[in-house]
Amino acid sequence: MEKDKAAPQQKPTSKENTAPQRTQAKFSDQTITRGEGGETHQTAEGDTPILTTQQGIPVSDDQNSLKIGARGPSALEDLHLREKIFHFDHERIPERVVHARGFGAHGYFELYESLSDLTVADIFQRKGEKTPAFVRFSTVAGNKGSADLARDVRGFAVKLYTKQGNWDIVGNNIPVFFIQDAIKFPDLIHAAKQEPDRGFPQAQTAHDNFWDFISLMPESMHMVMWIMSDRTIPRSFRFMEGFGVHTFRLVNAEGKSTFVKFHWKPQLGMQSVVWNEAVKINGADPDFHRRDLWDAIQKGDFPEWELGLQLFDEDFADKFGFDVLDATKIIPEEEIPVRKVGRLVLDRCVDNFFAETEQVAFCTQNIVPGIDFTNDPLLQGRNFSYLDTQLKRLGSPNFTHIPINAPKCPFHHFQQDGHMAMHNPKGRANYEPNSWGSQGGPRESPQQGFRSYPSQESGAKLRIRSERFADHYSQARQFYMSQTPTEQTHIANALTFELSKVERPEIRVRMVSHLLNIDETLAKKVGDGLGLKEMPKPADAAKPTRMDLKESPALSILKNGPKNMKGRKLGVLLSDGADMELLKALEKAVKEEGAMIEIVAPKVGGVEASDGTWVEAKQKVNGGPSVLYDAVVLLLSEKGTEMLAKESTARDFVADAFAHAKFIGYTKAAMPLLEKAGIADSLDQGCIALEKGEDISRFLESCRQVRFWERESKVHAV
Repeated sequence: MEKDKAAPQQKPTSKENTAPQRTQAKFSDQTITRGEGGETHQTAEGDTPILTTQQGIPVSDDQNSLKIGARGPSALEDLHLREKIFHFDHERIPERVVHARGFGAHGYFELYESLSDLTVADIFQRKGEKTPAFVRFSTVAGNKGSADLARDVRGFAVKLYTKQGNWDIVGNNIPVFFIQDAIKFPDLIHAAKQEPDRGFPQAQTAHDNFWDFISLMPESMHMVMWIMSDRTIPRSFRFMEGFGVHTFRLVNAEGKSTFVKFHWKPQLGMQSVVWNEAVKINGADPDFHRRDLWDAIQKGDFPEWELGLQLFDEDFADKFGFDVLDATKIIPEEEIPVRKVGRLVLDRCVDNFFAETEQVAFCTQNIVPGIDFTNDPLLQGRNFSYLDTQLKRLGSPNFTHIPINAPKCPFHHFQQDGHMAMHNPKGRANYEPNSWGSQGGPRESPQQGFRSYPSQESGAKLRIRSERFADHYSQARQFYMSQTPTEQTHIANALTFELSKVERPEIRVRMVSHLLNIDETLAKKVGDGLGLKEMPKPADAAKPTRMDLKESPALSILKNGPKNMKGRKLGVLLSDGADMELLKALEKAVKEEGAMIEIVAPKVGGVEASDGTWVEAKQKVNGGPSVLYDAVVLLLSEKGTEMLAKESTARDFVADAFAHAKFIGYTKAAMPLLEKAGIADSLDQGCIALEKGEDISRFLESCRQVRFWERESKVHAV
């Protein structure tokens, strides 16, 4: 066979013999070049850095892969293409099994007073000292792509970069938990997450598996009251409490131990949304909580919480009616007041969501000298679990080399090698004891090092729980009785809704039997809402429900709500011809309240006010529903009202605000829109006509109450 002959050399055409023809335009310090194929090339000039590979090799073209001819195959030797695609293929890490949907921010903790009498923890020694902090808020059950306003517990995890190492307070916005022993945690989460045969529902507990498990676990009944309350649909992270959940110890220089429970109290007070509103927020803005925190920090309205401590001794623990090691119980604040010892301020958003918020690794075992654990069986299991979790998620025992997880104090150890080893110990010795003297690396310090509290432990090795863990209904009843009538109605409605999604009737009946041990009226409301033909017998109880527990006002959101409009947002529906003087007066008054205004208009470009001033809008009316705001104002002209009254989303804006018991300010010209929304004949004291400046003051003063709850019983949308 004749050998293949080489293709004859051809003289390239003038087009092939020259560099690709490009047109250029200058924008700032970059030259924008259009290639023959229409692709955009941004050429670095001035201070703009040059794009490189991960190896630091400058890149000449980031728009086109290396090809054999303009329409030929791609070349395997294209190192930039290979690296870029390789990295993209491996960008995702396993999402958290729980708390996958999270949002974080940087800040600091500032101590009010020295606590040296209680603990040797360095963070609590010097009044006024600030300690860097990172906080991650999250939902629990939903996946990373789920919505923010699911009815769910919210994670409230705080990493404090102390001078003695990282201290993680890994808690929730609820002070109790579903289970008493960590061995049941996998079962709880399996039951709450998507059902394995169908992969849904997610980010919600309104399904058979969850309520089947819960109805067979009486210890969960206290938590059920909390999760069916408005605590699980918070207005924002800024308006919710945080808790360390477990009982810990503080240990002082003399070795004395004081039991402690950690609380984070929001400076803005507590606030939640209502269920119908939460459903609509998820549709209008599934990133509602994320956006709220981001916007607040960017505007300099830094969220704050106060760290509170419930402190008590062994004598109180022995006499208290419940076991302080039981994570399904609280100590009412009326029995042990919360002592405010410092403040947590979030003042900086992350630079990169993945590097910080996604890769941050919290571990309950991360404590510092002066802090110690108790024998809470749920805490003990968490201490084991979290370290293992970080290895799975982040792929290496060296996850502390990631900047967000690294201590900010000096650290020295002999741990070496492994995936992602960014820094290894220097020197010859990688072990101890060794005889290399000062060159032999770090040594332990009996004086400064962490010491576990030497509690006396004894007893048979058994799979058992203390009898003091056996009361599952008394504190559930106390929580329910501590709520206002409005909040009690919300709990009954939430239980009815969730159990209505359960297909198996026996599960519904079983849950109602538990409710009978909490409150008979509540059980009957839920039973009636479910259409039970007859009420079941109360569930068997290991211990009878105590009726002597006093109401605890601290457990109510409405009794601990905001005292003013600070940190809240007013939605102003504006039209062409709107009264500019009234708008200016409103803006001035709202600013003085420390609140925010967001303009909603027929077109996002804005409107022309009565004096010819152009007012830009933040939202178009069909993309800015009233559920996004704490209160609303209708600042309309007659012509603007006539147009908006024909717009269904404008009618919904008004009707939803009314149904969700929000305060509504309106001009006389807006009345036709109120009529079209079906509420003109139902206007109440929560609807305030705005004609002059004093009306604005009266309106904002009313808004401090958060909602006009008297209206709620008259509407059924909530």
